[in-house]
Amino acid sequence: MRAAVSCRNVTKRYPGFTLSNLNLEIPEGTIVGFVGENGAGKSTTIKAMLNLVRPDEGEITVLGEDSRSLSREAREQIGVVFDGCHLPQELSACQVEQVFRRIYRRWDGEAFRRLAQRFSLPEGKRVKEYSRGMQMKLAIACALAHHPRLLLLDEATSGLDPMVRDEILDLFLDFLQDEHHAIFLSSHIISDIEKAADYVAFLHQGKLLFMEEKDRLREQYGLAACGEGDLERLPEGLVAGKRTSAFSTTVLVRDRQQAERILRRPVDPAPMEEILLYLSKGGEQ
Repeated sequence: MRAAVSCRNVTKRYPGFTLSNLNLEIPEGTIVGFVGENGAGKSTTIKAMLNLVRPDEGEITVLGEDSRSLSREAREQIGVVFDGCHLPQELSACQVEQVFRRIYRRWDGEAFRRLAQRFSLPEGKRVKEYSRGMQMKLAIACALAHHPRLLLLDEATSGLDPMVRDEILDLFLDFLQDEHHAIFLSSHIISDIEKAADYVAFLHQGKLLFMEEKDRLREQYGLAACGEGDLERLPEGLVAGKRTSAFSTTVLVRDRQQAERILRRPVDPAPMEEILLYLSKGGEQ
């Protein structure tokens, strides 16, 4: 499986924050869900892939080329949606389409119009008169209408109601029917990641804690309610985090089957949101 994007030992330093030694791959034919708290470095990572910021160390390849010197052909095969609308605010959707037609050689006006109709985008309104959800849908239509191979999406589903998000996620899954396509989906909406992603990459305070297959995470991690004696029996390396209340302690374990053998009782699978919460808190809560 080839990588649409490969980050090797990427480091970017800012005052008070460092994206540190990032090693990450986006395989072709997959959706990689990119999660982490605000300020974790997710947007910096995407901007580094696009050469909008230059890493201090490391290298990034995008569609087989060095990100610092992408050819026009490679750039045209990348669709991008940032958090927020960066389209000209005074233009209508039809005028935006005319601008993009002059930028992309592979621009497909008919595909754009189909998406605009599917998203119920008003033709006559200016972009600044759109709701946030409408603006995001317009940005997604623009990203898809030039038939990219790679989609880089920074909170692309934020501001959309659940029904529209489901429709857009289905659109992304259709996009993945071509095994040479890939999507990097940064999102705070964990349910979107759980529905669509093949892999989950978790960035915390500028460091990549893991990149795992989503199904493997579901299979391996578990939550167990433990008494004091149970905690003493669990090896330290098995416990990824714990939450203590006045009456009990709940433990996140990295290997549910091993924990079941030790505790001699079933251990519930851990929801994705709970896994990220426990790991981001760094141990005891």
